Parts: sequence; structure tokens; C-alpha cells
Amino acid sequence: MTDQANPGTGATNHLSPPTLHQHSRREFLKLAATSAAAIGFPTIVPSSVFGANAPSNRIAMAGIGLGAMGMSNMASFLRDDVQWVAVCDVDQHNLSRAKRRVDQHYGNHDCATYGDLRDLLQRRDIDAISLATPDHWHGWVGVHAARCGFDIYGEKPIAHNIREARAVVNAVKQHGRIWQTGSWQRSTPEFQHAVELVRNGRIGKVSHVEIGLPDGSAGEPAPVAPVPAGLDWDLWLGPAPWQPYRGTAHWDWRWVLDWGGGQLNDWIGHHCDIALWAMDMDHTGPVEVTGEGTFPTQGLWDAPITYKVDCVFENGATMTVANESQLELGRGTRWFGEDGKWIHVSRSARSSNPGHLWDDVIEPGEFRVLRGVSHQEDFLHGVRTRRQTIAPPEPALRALTVGSLGLIAMRLGRKIQWDPVREEIINDPVANQMVGRVQREPWSLI
Repeated sequence: MTDQANPGTGATNHLSPPTLHQHSRREFLKLAATSAAAIGFPTIVPSSVFGANAPSNRIAMAGIGLGAMGMSNMASFLRDDVQWVAVCDVDQHNLSRAKRRVDQHYGNHDCATYGDLRDLLQRRDIDAISLATPDHWHGWVGVHAARCGFDIYGEKPIAHNIREARAVVNAVKQHGRIWQTGSWQRSTPEFQHAVELVRNGRIGKVSHVEIGLPDGSAGEPAPVAPVPAGLDWDLWLGPAPWQPYRGTAHWDWRWVLDWGGGQLNDWIGHHCDIALWAMDMDHTGPVEVTGEGTFPTQGLWDAPITYKVDCVFENGATMTVANESQLELGRGTRWFGEDGKWIHVSRSARSSNPGHLWDDVIEPGEFRVLRGVSHQEDFLHGVRTRRQTIAPPEPALRALTVGSLGLIAMRLGRKIQWDPVREEIINDPVANQMVGRVQREPWSLI
């Protein structure tokens, strides 16, 4: 596709209404066993008949979005108890690469390919999807995949904006789906122990939190360019506002606010997620937000280069989210408590005051994080048992809220008053409109 003209409404959305009472393959097997018992057939089939890892016993998965993160997640899910059956991407290069990887793993050519995610969502023989598209697609795919009966491993942030994130949370709950946000730090021992220490009062009452995220990027002017062969640019844009192709279909889309949220929202689902988890604030948010930052002055990129967001919560605790160069300990999460005590954790370091805090043992009866498995394994266990995962959608919404409100405050240059229950900006209609946006036709969350 090389035509740079605005296609307007685009193709008709051919996603048929979901069947709300559809059965998964595992549910079908349970139903078949019950029916067999009623008519005298044996209900116990030995593994020698089908094999312990027969396809009928495996979780059938597919991937939507097979760039760097999508391929990495797929590699983690290619295991004995998963049957990867399909891949979907608007870039034929990514699509071919992903199919080759799956087919090589199984030694066949069975992996199906889809250039349009609506065609994949029509299938009823898939249990779960791995969602790793650019951020502006997360809300649409999350809502419609849940409606169509798929469980979802969804990359962070949960959506492009707060309204879309709330729609995902509601759809997952309404349709009884299992969701795991790709906030994988929740499944690592160092972050889990930091959360346990804070939750169990090792630093006393938390008064302030510092969250360091990566520094932003200034970028360069990007001229309009021909759409590369094999890339469906109109479908890549999907629900985002139309604009011509300028070489940003992979990775650098993060620095364009129509598609992502810069380093702030790209990482808010990691370190802010951990901060709120430790503060037992997975289901609430700040009541006041201010922000300041510097933005590129030319070119396509418009996400902040430097940023600092200050939040106040209803209980009086405060939070600062900033690019790492502005904070003493740089990247990571640092909780401040009473009597000068604090705990800091990042992917590469951990520290505390006093230093012995990290060695404290969590006693029986205290708050514990007991999973002890990989993030992907936790998701698969949730698919099988219908048990909530370690990173369900509501906490992902609340982490995104902090970053999104910070962006709004920075862009408008004024303080935001936020109602975390109604999820509305108070007494500022212009700012409140920025909490969500109208999706480009024919794409809709309704």
C-alpha cells in the first residue's frame, strides 16, 4: 500500500457479533465427558490414547502484533503445554518471520497467518492471545478479544488512554476472561520482596514515593515517505487519527502521542505498578496531579523529553514520577516511610535505609506474594483454573492513570483535580476530554 491519501472511513468492520455462550475446547471436553457418562461411555481416557501433551490438552494460543516484544513473548509461550496456532501482523515481514519461528518449533507448516486481526478474532478454536501491538491498538483489541471469548496476555500499558483502559477492564470482567498485563516485574523475587516489606510496615507508614523512568528522546524531523512493501499503513493506524507514513511503524511510534506515551507511559506500567501494589492502591488513584516537562519543538515526535509528575493521594501520601536523570537513585521505585526509613528497588539494584531491611524475613500471617512462577506460566495457570493472575487489568489501569494525567497536566500547564472513583477530571472540561478520544472510523469500542 503506497497511497498516502486519507482513506476516510476505511474498510467495513467485518467482525461479527461474538457468541457470548461459546465453549472453549476444554469446556467442550468436560461437557463431552458428562454426556458420555450419561449414556454409559467411559469418562476416563488414559494418556496413552491421546498423549499427555496431545493438542487437545494444550492451550491454543495466537499472537497479535509480532514485533520485538511480540516475538519475545511468543518465545516464552512456545512450550509443551501450549499449541501456538496463528500469528497476526499488518507487516508481512513480521508475519513471515513469526510463522517461520512457530513452524520451526513444531516441525511443520501449520501456523496460520492473518494480516487483519478481525479475521483472527473470528476463530473459535483459540483459547488465548498474546497482544503486543503498538499502544493505540491495545484498547480496541482488548475489548473485542474479551467479547469474542479469548483470554489475553496484554502488553503494558493496558491501553492508550484512561477511557480505553477502563473499557478493557470492564470487558474482561463482563465476559469472564483471564487477563495478564505484561508488567512482569510482579513475577520477580526482588520486586515481590520489596512489596512485601512495604506492605508489612518495615518502613512504617509510606509518606512519599519516587519513581524513576528512562529519559526521553528528542528525535528528528521525519518527512513523508513511501509506505514499505508489505505494510498495511491504514490498518496499522487503525483507531488512531490519520496521518501519512513517516518511517515510524516499528519502535519509534512510542515517541508520538497519537500512538504511545513516550518513556513516561511506556514504563509507567512497570515501576508505578510496583509502587501502587506496595501501597495497596491497586484500585484507586491520586486526587491531584501536576506536571512539567520539555517537548520536541520540531518533527514528528511529540512525547516529553524530560518530565516530572507530582501526585497527591487521598490519604496524604505523595508521589513523584520523573525521568531518571532528575532523581538521586535514578531508575526504579523508592518508598519513604517513617524515621528516615526507605526502600529502593530497580532491575539492577536494591538498597534501603537502614541497610538490613532487605534481609528481613516475612513471617507467617504477614502479607505474602506466593506465586514463584514466571509471568507467562502464571497466565497459563489462570487460563486453566480461571484464577486471577498476578497482574490483572485494574492495577494496570491505575498505573496508566498516573502517567496519563501527568501528560495532560504537562500539556495544559495546569494542575489536575482527579476523582479516582468516577474517573473524571473535576471542574476542567477541556482537560477531561483528554482522558479519552474518539476512535477513527470504522473502529469503535462499542
